[in-house]
Amino acid sequence: MPYRICKTLDIENGHMLSKHPDKCQFPHGHTRKVEFVIEADDLDANDMVCDFKIIKTALGEWLDSFDHAMCMNTADPAYAEFKARYGDRVIGFENQDPTTEVLAKTIFDHARSALAGYAAQPDARYPLRAGVRLVSIRVWETATSWAEYSL
Repeated sequence: MPYRICKTLDIENGHMLSKHPDKCQFPHGHTRKVEFVIEADDLDANDMVCDFKIIKTALGEWLDSFDHAMCMNTADPAYAEFKARYGDRVIGFENQDPTTEVLAKTIFDHARSALAGYAAQPDARYPLRAGVRLVSIRVWETATSWAEYSL
């Protein structure tokens, strides 16, 4: 059985769910906890799967772009107005509501790519070995509700 670690990063993030029949169609925010679960079949020379700092180094700046940003469906009638007014603080999801499930997959896809790019850096202070795998991303919407994406 592989070893697993989990690193959690927090963001304050808003979204609007234009397809939702109730209050979630209006702008609202969440204190989101994003969990990165990573595994390896064995431990490295430092007796770790990998250093936790790798996750923050490889993904922190990109994930920070979601902090205090509004995620919106590009098909929402208010999208163009929000984008014009708030610029890069509005993150568009192409014809898709930015549900917590969609955010989990978006973060997973980016994390896989970012970790692969980080691993390819020969001069990284904290090396990331081949065989270290991203298992899942879990995004908490509230203290009692989360969505997860994994392969």
